[in-house]
Amino acid sequence: MARKTRSRWRDKDPDAEREASRYADPVPSRRYILEVMQETGAPMSAKRLFVALGVEGDRAQDATRRRLGAMIRDGQLMTDRRGQYGLVERMPLIAGRVIGHRDGYGFLVPDEGEEDVYLGARQMRELMHGDRVLVRIHGRDTRGRPEGRVVEVLERNTEDLVGRYVREGGIGFVVPDNPRFQHSVAIPPRHTLKAKPGEMVVARITEQPGKSTQPVGHIVEVLGGADDPGMETEVAIRAHGVPHVWPDAALADARAYGSRVSTAAKRDRLDLRKTPLVTIDGADARDFDDAVYAEPDGDGWRLLVAIADVSHYVAPGTALDDEARHRATSVYFPRRVVPMLPEELSNGLCSLNPKVDRLCMVCDMRVDAQGRVTDARFHEAVMRSAARLTYELVAGLVIQRDAPLRKKHAELVPHLDRLADVYRALAKARRRRGAIDFDLPEAKMIFGRDGRIREIRPRMRNEAHKIIEECMIAANVQAAKFLKKHRVPTLFRVHGGPEEEKLDELRIFLEVMGVKVPGGAGPLKPRQFAAIVRAVQGRPEEALIETVMLRSLSQAVYQPENIGHFGLALPEYAHFTSPIRRYPDLLVHRGIRHVLRGGRQREYGYRQADVDGLGRQCSMAERRADDATREANDWLKCEYMQDRLGDEFTGVISGVTDFGVFVQIPELQIDGLVHISALGRDYFHRDAARRALVGERSGQRFQLADPIRVRLVRVDLDQRRIDFEPVGDGRRSESGSGTRLERT
Repeated sequence: MARKTRSRWRDKDPDAEREASRYADPVPSRRYILEVMQETGAPMSAKRLFVALGVEGDRAQDATRRRLGAMIRDGQLMTDRRGQYGLVERMPLIAGRVIGHRDGYGFLVPDEGEEDVYLGARQMRELMHGDRVLVRIHGRDTRGRPEGRVVEVLERNTEDLVGRYVREGGIGFVVPDNPRFQHSVAIPPRHTLKAKPGEMVVARITEQPGKSTQPVGHIVEVLGGADDPGMETEVAIRAHGVPHVWPDAALADARAYGSRVSTAAKRDRLDLRKTPLVTIDGADARDFDDAVYAEPDGDGWRLLVAIADVSHYVAPGTALDDEARHRATSVYFPRRVVPMLPEELSNGLCSLNPKVDRLCMVCDMRVDAQGRVTDARFHEAVMRSAARLTYELVAGLVIQRDAPLRKKHAELVPHLDRLADVYRALAKARRRRGAIDFDLPEAKMIFGRDGRIREIRPRMRNEAHKIIEECMIAANVQAAKFLKKHRVPTLFRVHGGPEEEKLDELRIFLEVMGVKVPGGAGPLKPRQFAAIVRAVQGRPEEALIETVMLRSLSQAVYQPENIGHFGLALPEYAHFTSPIRRYPDLLVHRGIRHVLRGGRQREYGYRQADVDGLGRQCSMAERRADDATREANDWLKCEYMQDRLGDEFTGVISGVTDFGVFVQIPELQIDGLVHISALGRDYFHRDAARRALVGERSGQRFQLADPIRVRLVRVDLDQRRIDFEPVGDGRRSESGSGTRLERT
């Protein structure tokens, strides 16, 4: 009888074959479970559900319970107070992830893209930032937002939490460094790991918060004093869950290749060792993904872009690949890099170091005088970099054309000159298609021997940066076209245009700034965006306008569905040129290699669903890296400003809110708040249309992009907050920058 029942569900389950191929003891698939529950039309106990599914035997039922638990965590099912399983979609419930706010309330971001749901402080008592929950809408708050009540916690997302260890009344707590976490974690005396009050620690949560209880944990790592050099990076890594500890198996995989390219690995490859390919990177770069070479070819040029062949060393299914996929990107902090690959590969065998043999994937292009790529081919190759050059050196050689430098590097100059010619042609094509060219200032932190910031200076970007950028874009485009042509599932780098609401806000802002918006009221095209950028060049508020425009755009992501790249004005684009530090590039290399070796589409190791999941993982990891590096930078900027209390600066108003104005110090790329209470003895009201705070009695106006003279009055390192106050009436001083900078 049991055998007959088992046969029945396998006959009916559309995914039974797949389940049988993946598991020794298969159970009904998620799809079949959902179908049965849809047909039943009511919540069911586990016993009734097993009967409906035809699952018998303790072993099979235990395995099915585990699957049901996973479906609950993923928001497909839920259990009611009687323990019955029900379909979430048939109940008036919303599943999503919790976003905490420093003021104690929070929001649920629904899985299905619905409107965010407000969660009051009472609901947040038993939740932590990042948890996945089910909520029921029970009304609207005073601001008209849907307000929810928690029905069930689907998944706890916080296992470890970084913060400062404190003791109050003989009881130890860890106060989270991330203000989105409102719960302090109680630490029993025997679980302090001998941490001292004030030290930064990592606490592991052993008891999650309840309606009337706070979380409990034990300290698993003591990081050190909050003012220790490098602490900003240690905290950011742990606060954002950046993977930073190498599994032994992954290290063993990397070390197994040794330090030299084997003779066998070089066979059957295009030999480019006599071609003077060069790497061009920043002076402090340690891993070299790409090398370039150009020579005349008819009325155009031949352009070679050689990229480190990481896919030769990182094979799918290995421990090394698992960890690379988990990390998905290298994370670059101001004074430390957390690499995607172990140093043996990232700085060693994969890196295109000078004068040594290296495996590479090459995009061999023909570029005409108009900057069009008329032909492109890919090869597995072996190369030997002729030189490791820096942006500054190349700019001196081919832009400033420094005679002594050109004499010193005479053997490379002809090829570099051709490279500059190719860049100028590609740049013309870029302008013709209307690509957006933001050139926002960046800050470079200079550290002293004591590990403290000695200086913050603008990071200069010269024409040599743009030479490499255009060559890389050209190769990335050809990689996307190649994989699209051969219908190989891959990750495109896609970038949508601005959403309607953000576009409306941008139009209002530009109108206030006196900038004419082309194209009427419809969607803006990249070419029109680029025209605005060119129109504001040279204006004092150029950087601010570009920043606001950049924020109006959608975030670029990785996905298998190609929708083009709005910012670059390209119909197809993929990342091919940095496989040492980005997993999507490694995936693109695998697809190209599959085609080059004659593989057929159906034989490729990745299906569309696999690639879709990888796209979400890589996009998430990229955001995680951005958040972590931003937090570390904010920490360092606060630390730097702590020694400058009382100093005066000339800044520009970079944001206007109901509670004050944000002011940016351009040369330091540091933002701080001038609270509304510091603006003067008046009632100030926000003019949303004109992005200004206006005094009710005085008529004094503080408007976006206005210059303002401010004094530094407060720095809160824990909150990453800097407070200014206006100097006098806040009008701009002619002296320019901060007083301490003036003295030095």
